[in-house]
Amino acid sequence: MYAIIRTGGKQYRVQEGDEFNVEKLPANEGETIVFGDVLAVGEGSDLIVGKPNVDGARVHADIVKQGRAKKILVFKFKRRKNYK
Repeated sequence: MYAIIRTGGKQYRVQEGDEFNVEKLPANEGETIVFGDVLAVGEGSDLIVGKPNVDGARVHADIVKQGRAKKILVFKFKRRKNYK
């Protein structure tokens, strides 16, 4: 059984035992957080799709680590204009 949740402006397909990265959450490491924005839950022909959310569905997750993503290098230049 899996669920599709929405957090941080993105959607994630999760199931029991999964580890996944999301945007920073307002909780500390080791705490449990509840995602109430569940868009779909089930599997195969038993899939329940919400309009827009499934009523009464919750996903509980433990925060393993808070961190940042890799740094992105941004470089601008214009050819033959000595602009970098």
